[in-house]
Formats: sequence, structure tokens, C-alpha cells
Amino acid sequence: MAFLTIFTAPKPFTNPHIRLIQRNAIQSWLHLPDVEVLLIGDEEGIPETAAEFGVRNVKQVARDEKGVPTVSGVMEIGHTYSDSPLLCYANADMILMSDLVVAARQVAAQVNDFLLVGQRWNLDVTEPIDFEGDWETRLRREVEQRGEFYNPWGIDFFVFPRHLYTEVPDFTIGRPAWDNWMVYHALKTWGLAIDVTRSVMVIHQNHDYSHLPGNKPPYGSEVARRNLARAGGRRCVYHVLDTNRELIDGKIRRPKFYLACLLRRLERCFLTD
Repeated sequence: MAFLTIFTAPKPFTNPHIRLIQRNAIQSWLHLPDVEVLLIGDEEGIPETAAEFGVRNVKQVARDEKGVPTVSGVMEIGHTYSDSPLLCYANADMILMSDLVVAARQVAAQVNDFLLVGQRWNLDVTEPIDFEGDWETRLRREVEQRGEFYNPWGIDFFVFPRHLYTEVPDFTIGRPAWDNWMVYHALKTWGLAIDVTRSVMVIHQNHDYSHLPGNKPPYGSEVARRNLARAGGRRCVYHVLDTNRELIDGKIRRPKFYLACLLRRLERCFLTD
């Protein structure tokens, strides 16, 4: 039995660049210790990629009226088709490294109910990543040289014990608000959402939005508005700075007080919907 199962619902592998970055991401996960990988969906290229890399593929998943997987459907599969004590949903373009597994072990040794999230680094990746040798050090060096630290609104991975998030609203995956609701739900239900940004580097491989209508990000779209409504409105949409703990040197601590955190608290006070 693995310690951690990473599951995801990839995009079709038809676009050459999407294919490249998703293969990079999945291979990074497969290089992590004590981890299993689960690919969800039957879009073109998913079953073939799962077979090539020797990972499990669950083809049938609940979808919205336009055929996009729902978060509830993906979460159900993640719970049903794994037996690891911890689960991690990650977007299929995210490169994860061994520090994530280390952080998950450190937190699990201290508390029983938790959610781990963190801010990401954006990186332009146009070639297959070489996973031979010390690939993590090479990749970290690249991020330090030309990566961009992204704002706290984008949340691309979630680590939690398997007994949590067994029931979630029918959000459409890959669209706004559902990731932010995950933080809200953690704080309002069991009271612990941990920011691991200072302990874990996660890398988002930049891409275009040719898979979406108008080739644009989905903000303001009908499905984004529906996700927001299902989250409970803007008052239920949190981000990384809304977490109430952070992981520093392997210990769960109260977060340091930054001006950005103060401004975020003031912003939340004025939300009315």
C-alpha cells in the first residue's frame, strides 16, 4: 500500500503542448517515493498514457452537461480506487517533487484532519523533462532563474486524509471557485488548512487556453458563475492566504503576519454574497 495516491483528470492529449506538459507532470509523480498515480477519464490519450506508464485508469466519471468531469465524481473515484492513507488531487500540468511527500508525512505525524495547499511557480516548459539523475535540483535551478511566483488565488494541489472530502458539491473541474471552496470547507469543518508554500515547491507548466471557448481563461463564464453559486458565493471562496497554519521546518505553526494577510482579512469583511 502506498502512502499517497495522486489522482487527476487530464485534458485530452491531442494538443501537442498539453500532451508534453501532462506527460512531464505524470512522470514527475511516478518518481516520488511511496506514491501511486491514478488517471481519471477516457479522453483521447488518457488510457494509452496510463498503459504506457503502468498506472491505473478509471474511464467512467460523472460529468456535467457539457461532458466535463465533476469534482464530486473525480473525488469519488480518488477515494474508491485507492487504499493509501493520504490522497492528493493535482492538476495534470503540475510538476511535484519529493518535498511534497516529506511535508505530507510531517503533517500526518502531527495531526489527523488537515488540508495541505500552497502557492505555485509558473514555468515555461517546451521540452520533455529529463528525469535522469538529480532532476529535482536541475528543475529548481530553472525555476529560480526564470520561474514566476504566482498569486495565492491559484490552488493546483490538495493533500488530505482519505476520510475527508468524501462528499463535495457538483463543481465542474478545471473551472474557478471549487479549489477555493476546498480551503473554506477545511476551515469551517475541521478547522485546519495548512500552507506549505515555504516548504514545498510545486511547478505549473504554462499553457494556453485553446481547450476552452474563445481560447480564454474561464473567469466570468456561465460555468464559473455556477461553480461560485455551488460554493456558496464569494464569502465561501478562500485562497492560500486564508489558511490558518503553515509548515515551517517540519512543524505546523501559526502563520507570520504579513500585510497581504491583513488586506485579505479586510477584504473578506466586506464580502456580502
